[in-house]
Amino acid sequence: MRFLRFVTRSLILLLIALFSALAAMRFAIHGREVRVPEFRGMSILQAQEAANDTGLTVAVEDKFYSSDVAEGKVISQAPPAKSRVRRGWRVRVAESLGPQRVSIPDLVGQTERAATLNLRQRGLDLATVSAVPLAGVPPEQVIAQLPPAGASGVLSPKMSLLLAQAAPPPEYVMPNFVGRSLTDVRDKVARAGLQIANVSLSGEAPPGTAASVSAASAARQIPSSGTVSRQNPPPGSRVTPETQITLEVAQ
Repeated sequence: MRFLRFVTRSLILLLIALFSALAAMRFAIHGREVRVPEFRGMSILQAQEAANDTGLTVAVEDKFYSSDVAEGKVISQAPPAKSRVRRGWRVRVAESLGPQRVSIPDLVGQTERAATLNLRQRGLDLATVSAVPLAGVPPEQVIAQLPPAGASGVLSPKMSLLLAQAAPPPEYVMPNFVGRSLTDVRDKVARAGLQIANVSLSGEAPPGTAASVSAASAARQIPSSGTVSRQNPPPGSRVTPETQITLEVAQ
């Protein structure tokens, strides 16, 4: 019985201690929290001063055109006003540029560099640049833009460009030529738009060795017939029209 009373008292004391610790922690956390002021409609300088007085900081993260909010004033903020945040929290705001006064230029047909300079001269910013392979158009040339030329009612001074990119060369899977006649292989390679860089006899010294140099000096003739015994690249490899194909033939 005495032991049971001891355990009960110990549990009560432990619960009281836990409750006190949680209450103290909650008080400490909320003691460091502040309410976010209403920055909308303030100038950036006024918003920064109001934030400093509250123990917060303000960062201008974006700028937008607005026909309702005067230039230099805060349009929006995050977190919103009256939110509770920790001291030192950074509040992100968007600044008004006033009504749109800049005309959107036509950048299609210009290079990326020329388009970028054009935007800077007009006080516009480059948002994103993407590229797509397009045959028949010089690489790095602007083929589309957003907003389009002459657009009105634009919200942001940032523009996105789409550039032409050189089309990648076509790729083929290297066939297996081993065992086929050289004449047949030459015909298939030509029809595929590929090229044979070198044809040699099986067992012939590789180019660049002393034996091959002496053979070249003896006016070695390139084989015009025979059966392919070895090829490079090997069958199944990815090849393009620029790939140098070499063959060895047995006669």
